Amino acid sequence: MLLCCGLVTLDVTQVVEAVPGPDQKVVADGLEVTFGGPAANAAATAVALGVPTRLVTAIGTGAVADLVRAELRGADVAAVDLAEGLDARPPVSTVLVTRSTGQRAVASVNAVGMPGLTAPDRAVLDGVSALLVDGHHLGAAVPLAAGARRRGIPVVLDGGSWKPGLGELLAQVDHAVLSADFALPDPDPDGDVLDDVLVRWPVVSAARSAGAGPVRLRGREGPPVVVAVDTVREVVDTLGAGDVLHGAVAAGLARGSGIADALRAGVEVATRSVRYPGARGWTRA
Repeated sequence: MLLCCGLVTLDVTQVVEAVPGPDQKVVADGLEVTFGGPAANAAATAVALGVPTRLVTAIGTGAVADLVRAELRGADVAAVDLAEGLDARPPVSTVLVTRSTGQRAVASVNAVGMPGLTAPDRAVLDGVSALLVDGHHLGAAVPLAAGARRRGIPVVLDGGSWKPGLGELLAQVDHAVLSADFALPDPDPDGDVLDDVLVRWPVVSAARSAGAGPVRLRGREGPPVVVAVDTVREVVDTLGAGDVLHGAVAAGLARGSGIADALRAGVEVATRSVRYPGARGWTRA
């Protein structure tokens, strides 16, 4: 059983020949409206890989919330709604995918405007064998991660970008899997971000992806590991590839794999995902 804690959004994705410039209008030739967000996509990835998963997030009320809730059910992701009954709405992300390259441009408010949320009952950790956190909804994520570590449940961070308060969460993380865009607010000018994270926080390992480049992994024990990424000749959509990577890594940890093996398997799944539209198109292939 995997538990994910973090952001869910409603993603409105359109495929275009080119991202429009100022005062320019383009006609899209593809449209999908479904849920997104790093923790939500990671949860759906784990489910697709055969690992039952619960998602602790904030959905709220209203038409957008109802649509998000229905889409999560359709992906067999069980949701624990921290904003249940509150006058809150899930954020909407606008995504433009360039057809020729599969690259995407995203505009989203993320969790901005969502009321402060507290952790759910500790029983949500019962039966859980791994926890993934994405740095959103820290009021819930930090105590959940601390509770997981006390129980010996491995905690993995989807480090897409630095967020205020993330340092407190990193203090409760076992494995930090960072994106190519991740940067510390006060980095060591002569150091490497992986070494920096290992020095500042009690994580067991730190890894960093690099788009189509190799993924680097460093731990407190053993030599560094470099995981090569296979070349994809026809990239359809890079949307959510990082989320897929993190979800697959977390699924591996939930099954008892070590971080290096989980990362290798995660890279394979993420590489496969960019051959299909959307973050979950590969699950329907």
